[in-house]
Amino acid sequence: MADLETLVAQLERSYTEAQERMADPAVYNDHREAAEVGKRLKELETPYKLAQEWREARADLEAAQGDPELSDLVAGSAVEVARIENDLKLALAPRDPADEKDVIVEIRQGVGGDEAALWAADLARTLQRYAERKRFKWEELEVSPSDGGGIKEGVYAVKGDGAYSVFKYEGGTHRVQRVPETESQGRIHTSTATVAVMPEAEDLDVHIDDKDLKIDVFRSSGPGGQSVNTTDSAVRITHLPTGIVVAMQDERSQLQNRDKAMRVLRARLYEAERERQLADQAATRKAQVGTGERAEKIRTYNFPQDRATDHRVKVTARLEDVLGGDLDEFTDALVADERRRALER
Repeated sequence: MADLETLVAQLERSYTEAQERMADPAVYNDHREAAEVGKRLKELETPYKLAQEWREARADLEAAQGDPELSDLVAGSAVEVARIENDLKLALAPRDPADEKDVIVEIRQGVGGDEAALWAADLARTLQRYAERKRFKWEELEVSPSDGGGIKEGVYAVKGDGAYSVFKYEGGTHRVQRVPETESQGRIHTSTATVAVMPEAEDLDVHIDDKDLKIDVFRSSGPGGQSVNTTDSAVRITHLPTGIVVAMQDERSQLQNRDKAMRVLRARLYEAERERQLADQAATRKAQVGTGERAEKIRTYNFPQDRATDHRVKVTARLEDVLGGDLDEFTDALVADERRRALER
């Protein structure tokens, strides 16, 4: 991290400029620009206040060090300066620009056959409960059920301020160890489900040219392939430059299915570009928290021992709480680890 005095000076300039822009009638009368400047001011407000506290605390420390009668206050002032300085560094650490976005969550069965599909369904319910605890809106976009009552694949949207900042830590392979209901001899099986978490991109984030899309329509089908719709309402969109394919059939309207498919396509394209940029950055620095790759085993849920362990931060929590959607212990540790790594850069 650059010299703190330099960073604070830059912060103060940025804050003053944002305030001046907000006071400009031309900006104030442009609702879109005013909203952007207002958002920028809000982002800068906390670090700006910490910067002012830091300056005052340092002035108090210098005064105490220069006055023999205040010598008893030096130790306490030094501790206060160090505390505020640490908080300020954390506030100034680079943030992921996607943190405030809504997210698209894709959950797929992994290794383990029918048990993996059941686990994927359990994991979807866990993440839905977590979203609801955070007062986010959980929306089912597309689910492909398995014959055994689980899911082969589920695609969901999570909406709410800062949804990506919370859910991004769920991307990866989730491993479960338990005795399946169909297991007559009580043997523990290990199976997996994979989770992909992508910021939901807006039109401004990703430009998609219509000529780059191949759109097919077909009749929706349910489990076993039986037709569930007599019209061609299902939609499959292929993005020709990348080969990414998204299909939606849950809605009875072709237009609704197309809109949902485009939401997922935009998110996948946006994430692909983010991953490319992160790969470029990773050549010169370590990744912040793991790799974020779907193949990476991030967490193990052990039913016989009633515990879930996050392997990235070595944190273990009670399984019943975790399945009920209480993932805060994991998220808090992962956020702290990410910030610590950011300070080291």
